[in-house]
Amino acid sequence: MKAWKAEFALLLVTLLWGATFLFTKIGLNDCTPSTFIIIRFFIAISLSLIFYSKSIFSIQKEVLLQGLVLGLLFGTGFVLQTYGLKYTSVSKSAFITGMTVPITPFVFKLIQKSKINKWSKIGVVVSTIGLFIFTKPDIYNINFGDIVTLLSTVFWAFYITLLDKYTKGKSDKNLTSQLVAMQFVAALLPALISFFIFDFSNFKFNLSNDLIIAIAFNAVMASFVATFVQTKFQRYTSPIKAALIFSLEPIFANIVAIIVINEILSFREYTGATILLCGLLISEIGPLLKKFFPKIEKI
Repeated sequence: MKAWKAEFALLLVTLLWGATFLFTKIGLNDCTPSTFIIIRFFIAISLSLIFYSKSIFSIQKEVLLQGLVLGLLFGTGFVLQTYGLKYTSVSKSAFITGMTVPITPFVFKLIQKSKINKWSKIGVVVSTIGLFIFTKPDIYNINFGDIVTLLSTVFWAFYITLLDKYTKGKSDKNLTSQLVAMQFVAALLPALISFFIFDFSNFKFNLSNDLIIAIAFNAVMASFVATFVQTKFQRYTSPIKAALIFSLEPIFANIVAIIVINEILSFREYTGATILLCGLLISEIGPLLKKFFPKIEKI
């Protein structure tokens, strides 16, 4: 498969993730965070059993362990990000989560021991600047939520890199479905632990229409569908490019907010979004320039 097709699929995944900001915010009005996450992953597991039951029960030990590792990273990152949002602002959470972009190259180099091309490095720097301008975080007032959210980005960076390592060069559909199902199973563990530590004494669950819609979208589209697509297609691009694409999540979150609740972006946000997109384009188009301008690689 051509890389651009896979990267377009990851772009759609990022769009789904961006929409979860609004749906999660709505859902948490009627439900504690851990409960919301547990129901989300439980529905995703149920869908996996319905659609992938034949392949799941023939899973090999190696794939089982890989799925558990990915799921623990995925689930822990998600729990940390959700709880961090309780103590910090949406803009700071979006910016700190976007720091997965500059962290991923270091994790990639650590695990894969591969060189990172200079265009990806430039793209990471430019995208990080754009993300900072877009979110305008208050970095002078660091709180507990910021630290927890920053910790979650380390888990996301390892998740993106290991997903690449476990799936690169493989095209078996059964492998994809098995890894997806095991991720949801393993992701339940950190959610259950956080429930008993933080939410058990303040349990809240009001089955409103808003909560049903929020859980349905997050479980079906943003978990089951998005995780399958990411697991299937990320192998055809690099972890750094994947992280750059995922950095567009806060932009998509704002686009959804514009459509649903008529939020208007400011000039600063448009500027930041444009710079962020330029970073992604630099990473994509840069390697092609040497075909037309061979001397540019010597710069």
